[in-house]
Amino acid sequence: MAGQDRQDKDETMNAERRTRNERESFSSLSSSFGVLTSAFVFILFILSIQLNSSFVLAGAGVYANPVFDSDFPDPTVVRATDGWFYAYATQGPVGATLHNIQLARSRDLVGWERMPDALPEKPIWASTTQLFWAPDVHQRGRTFYMYFSAGLDPAPAAQFKREAGEPDSKEGVFCLGVATSRRAAGPFVASQRPLKCGLSFVNIDPMAFDDPATGRKYLYWGSGFQPIKVQELTDDRLRFKEGSKTIELVRADKNVPFQTLVEGAWVTYRGGYYYLFYSGENCCHGPLQEIKYAALVARSRSPVGPFETLAAASKAKDSAVLRRNDVWIAPGHNSIVTDDAGQDWIAYHAINVNKPYLDAAVSGDRGVRRVMLLDRIEYRDGWPRIETGTPSKTERPAPVVRAKRRVKK
Repeated sequence: MAGQDRQDKDETMNAERRTRNERESFSSLSSSFGVLTSAFVFILFILSIQLNSSFVLAGAGVYANPVFDSDFPDPTVVRATDGWFYAYATQGPVGATLHNIQLARSRDLVGWERMPDALPEKPIWASTTQLFWAPDVHQRGRTFYMYFSAGLDPAPAAQFKREAGEPDSKEGVFCLGVATSRRAAGPFVASQRPLKCGLSFVNIDPMAFDDPATGRKYLYWGSGFQPIKVQELTDDRLRFKEGSKTIELVRADKNVPFQTLVEGAWVTYRGGYYYLFYSGENCCHGPLQEIKYAALVARSRSPVGPFETLAAASKAKDSAVLRRNDVWIAPGHNSIVTDDAGQDWIAYHAINVNKPYLDAAVSGDRGVRRVMLLDRIEYRDGWPRIETGTPSKTERPAPVVRAKRRVKK
């Protein structure tokens, strides 16, 4: 019996030892499985970020003007499907070179970085000029369209004057042009012929707009003490539609403050209204204290008017939504961009009174230094307003932006 008892005891101990070993093995396996599961989940998380089309950025929180402290006149800011915001500006010096169309990009509308010239090759009809002004860029499908104005070369300009019956005119000839690219950063390639030409600087500052209500394509432009105009484009956006007519929208009027000259049209659609932002007075020549340039607004129920100015609607003395203050002179020639919270922002140029001039004039055309500013738009009583009616001088809440990531296919 004693032997049998010892045998039973040994078997019991062996059984307990096997059970303990099995538990330890299972525990080790469970631990390993847990580690592998955690690693797998982490990998899936990383992949989801890489493959997802968007994720939320914390953002800059606050910002202060200027958002791009470099000469950058007449800025157009757009967001491409690659997630970047791109800003295009009038020809200007970048280091030791002169960029035909200046370009910068940003993830959040606040921090900007320089990019190469967006139009490195001049069109054949403006191959010698150094007057490339006010680019307007929009993405439509997979194509980016750039509209710009430029001085016509001497030989075709002389021919234009003869055909216009003004062979002895001392005025230059300015033309509207269009260029295309598959990438927001370019290089853009200009069409072989301009869209429209004219004496003086009447045909400048183009802005293309697709009417969300009808799908029709329009081009707005104008200055040279003439009205801001609009005309319908063809479906390919590369020429004016046959049979379409030029429609005058807002007239220059020396008896109305800020409207001796009108230019820099930008159209947005919101709440059933087409808002026409434009700028007034002559920017930016003469003594700084005499520059009155400002950003103005009108609205209509139709993209081709008639447009009612803010002054006419509110009985105010002028239609300005942005005017100079003690730090910023000549705010204007704006574009409108919307952040991911649905908030509209106005991007525009202005002159800092503490650093108003370029080191050297650009082709004898201009000597002032216009940098890019950004301010929030508020809509009150059906009209856009900027907080104080002047460029902001202190920190403000920054735009809300989600960084877009393209899914690789």
